Amino acid sequence: MSVHLLLSAGRGPQECAWALARLLRRLETEAAGLGLETHRADVVPGERPGTYRSVLVRISGDGAEAFAAAWTGTLCWQAPSPYRAGTGRKNWYVIARPCEVDAPRTTFAEADVDVVACRTGGPGGRHRDKAETAARATHRPTGIVVVVDTERQFSLNRRLALRLLRERIEHGDELAERAVTAARRRVHDELVRGNPTRVERPHTPDQPPQVQPRRRRR
Repeated sequence: MSVHLLLSAGRGPQECAWALARLLRRLETEAAGLGLETHRADVVPGERPGTYRSVLVRISGDGAEAFAAAWTGTLCWQAPSPYRAGTGRKNWYVIARPCEVDAPRTTFAEADVDVVACRTGGPGGRHRDKAETAARATHRPTGIVVVVDTERQFSLNRRLALRLLRERIEHGDELAERAVTAARRRVHDELVRGNPTRVERPHTPDQPPQVQPRRRRR
C-alpha cells in the first residue's frame, strides 16, 4: 500500500519553505519509526539552501493511508524566524494533501471491442439502404461507442471505426492526465493560515521530546 502526499508552502514567505523542510524531516522520522518507507518523488527547492517550496513524498507500507491522513491539512511549524530576528511571528504554515500522481492509462485491445454491422440513414443510394455496411464499434471497458458509415464496404468502415475508437480513448486519457496535473496545482493555493490540524515544534537539542508526566491520584 502506498500513498502520495504533497506538501506545499503555497505563496507564503521564505520561512514557510524553511518550515516545510523541518516538517518533512519530522514526517520522515515518524514514518520510519512506524516501519513505513518514504521517498521524495518530486522536489521544488526554495530560495534558500535546504528549503523547499513543495515536496511530493510517497509513503509506502501497512498503514500508509492512515499515516498520511494524520499529516493531511494545514500544518504549523512553531518557531522563530531564522531570517528575520526582529519579527514576533512564530507560526509558519504548510498545506499537505494526498494526491494522484498519474491518471490510469487505458490499454486498447481489439479483443475488448465488439464490432457489428448496421444500417444508417442519409444519402448513399439503394446499396446503403439495403446492405448493412456501417460499423458500430463498442469498447466494453469504457462503454465508448462509435459508428462509421463513410465507406461502402463493411471491412473499410470496421477499420476506420477501430482507429476512431482508439483515438477517442487516447484523448480521454490525455484529459484525465491534465485533470490530475491541475488538481496538484490547486493544492498550492489551498493553504489557509490559522486553525492548523497539526502543530510541530523543534525539539530541545540533544534531548528527546518531553512527555507530560501523569499526576498521582491522592
